[in-house]
Amino acid sequence: MEAIQAFMETGGSVLTWIAALIFVMWILIFERIAFIKFGYKKYEATVRKTWEKRSERKSWNAMQIREAMISRASNKLNENLLLLNALVALCPLLGLMGTVTGMIEVFDVMAISGSGSARSMASGVSKATIPTMAGMVGALSGVFASTWLSRSAKREAELLEDHLTTDH
Repeated sequence: MEAIQAFMETGGSVLTWIAALIFVMWILIFERIAFIKFGYKKYEATVRKTWEKRSERKSWNAMQIREAMISRASNKLNENLLLLNALVALCPLLGLMGTVTGMIEVFDVMAISGSGSARSMASGVSKATIPTMAGMVGALSGVFASTWLSRSAKREAELLEDHLTTDH
């Protein structure tokens, strides 16, 4: 725990915001994974049973009902994905903000000390680079998870569309 605390202090206050953002992002990712793996299966079964109970499945009205069912399922699958993508996009921006605040500290130290001593600038440089790295790592992990979730949602919606047959 001390190592994490030292790392957070080395990265400055922006690193705390990045950590909070990544935490919320991964909570959303795990929620979506759990829904796709467990919750959606129950919903899909209900939709399929409702469709199969219909006595007539070929008319224009039946097709509109089918499209509405598929659309509702797709909306459930894609819920919170836009928010997740926004959080992924914010990670490198917060990292950049950490870079800027760290560099301001470096320039401040240079102005106060009147020299370009590497020792005096070291803490500012670490405050500039660590948040950048953390923002990029958070964004990369979020991009991979977000892409997988989007593809899974699209695949599940297409499978539902295939399962809601119009023959009868």
